[in-house]
Amino acid sequence: MLRTVSMMQPYLFPYLGYFQLIALSDVFVLGDDLQYVKGSWMNRNRVLVNGQPKLITFPLRKGHQTEQIRERWLCDDFDREAEALMKMLERCYAKAPQRDTVLPLIRSILAYPERNLALFTENALRRICAYMDIRTPIYRGSSLGLPAKMDMQDRVIQIVHRMDGELYLNPIGGIELYCPARFRADGLLLRFLRMDDLTYPQFKHPFVPSLSIIDVLMFNSREQLKDLLLRFSVVEGHEKRAALATA
Repeated sequence: MLRTVSMMQPYLFPYLGYFQLIALSDVFVLGDDLQYVKGSWMNRNRVLVNGQPKLITFPLRKGHQTEQIRERWLCDDFDREAEALMKMLERCYAKAPQRDTVLPLIRSILAYPERNLALFTENALRRICAYMDIRTPIYRGSSLGLPAKMDMQDRVIQIVHRMDGELYLNPIGGIELYCPARFRADGLLLRFLRMDDLTYPQFKHPFVPSLSIIDVLMFNSREQLKDLLLRFSVVEGHEKRAALATA
């Protein structure tokens, strides 16, 4: 088996595919040294409220648009925001089958005293991985000492080499961003993970896809989670389109 490395920005309570990526990798790197993007999924997600997706946001202190993720901080009244979120989750998922184990898990994650966005998110991801029995080692990108300004593909290639990787695995959403030939020139393979169009029993409303991992945990036992983690395919990139994107 090829030693697989993957990397993502630290997202709070991301979708299931994020955890599939971690589980399928031998090494996972948190891009805490990447630039924070306003309006991204780094500090927000969606949960199920009355059969509809509802956006939840974890407010941040004001910061400069060029700051890295590890330079951003949760807002000063985060405790109040966290308690309001917990009350909403307790109400909206009151009849979810796994509420008795998942609600305490989410509450303990939100009670983590760290207010740095990257470190708070890292703890949340580690806690959820432990609950899902995902044992992939997780590293911080900032620990690798790479230059702050660097071509993204070069950065990824350097990270894979430093982790003694042979294959870089990226979510399917980035298939236009990376060129397989460029990775091969450095002795690496490039592949993309596509999560299946899966469903699971929610409430009696029509199924709502692509919600936060919170929703997945609420409706699926640990045994069911093991099955969901395997519901994906791995595909190759598009040589011509990726090459054009990097020209």
